[in-house]
Amino acid sequence: MRFPEKHYASKEKAEIGTKLQGEASYYGPGFHGKQTASGEIFNQNDYTCAHKSLPFGTKLKVVRDDTGASVVVRVNDRGPYVDGRILDLSVAAGKDIGLDKVGHAKVTATVIE
Repeated sequence: MRFPEKHYASKEKAEIGTKLQGEASYYGPGFHGKQTASGEIFNQNDYTCAHKSLPFGTKLKVVRDDTGASVVVRVNDRGPYVDGRILDLSVAAGKDIGLDKVGHAKVTATVIE
């Protein structure tokens, strides 16, 4: 694990319909092929994300507030570790909503599974 001192994992399921709002960014090249906090190997081309406390495996529909672009991702890592950010999306997911052009943007993420 990259952050063994951080213990955010929850055994409970996230409540479907829960909404999160805030800034999202994306990450990938420096972490591609490395182990995530969930234990799986990070693949920047998969549709995954990092969140500080949602249970691993939680699926989120992430909608960019200013454009309406959306993507579905699965939580498999912990983060982001930048103040004010609620999600770090994989490169593939970030590109789908245009974060590769702007770096970060305000989003609304809804738990769907």
